[in-house]
Amino acid sequence: MAATDEAKHHQAGNAGATARVDSWIWAVRLIKTRSQAATACRAGHVRVNGDRAKPAQTVKPGDEVRVFHAGRERIVEVKRVLTKRVGAPVAVEAYTDKTPPAPPREHVALAGVRDRGAGRPTKRERRELDQLRGTRRG
Repeated sequence: MAATDEAKHHQAGNAGATARVDSWIWAVRLIKTRSQAATACRAGHVRVNGDRAKPAQTVKPGDEVRVFHAGRERIVEVKRVLTKRVGAPVAVEAYTDKTPPAPPREHVALAGVRDRGAGRPTKRERRELDQLRGTRRG
């Protein structure tokens, strides 16, 4: 069976079809397992059209789905409703990715790391760290 035939086979019947949001985000491979998708919904990490989504909430073509998973928010628009998990090339065709690009690595602030066994910073070291970070304690 070809990839497009597989998509048609697993795709819900007509253009007005709907699917559960937890099932859909699993089917299009935004989250690895169905149980993780349901847990993310219950935890409030999934939004459909700006509203928090319960696992059984339905999605239809045109809906905007926001998923916060693995420290990153993905923003996608539903193009096609899938109820069964499909291959990655087919899954990508089921949504339009509107996620803004991640910031370059050099712009991400690094947390200060102390050598193991160095203990707590002294008052002088703490002031130097605060000066480097641009923060100042009162």
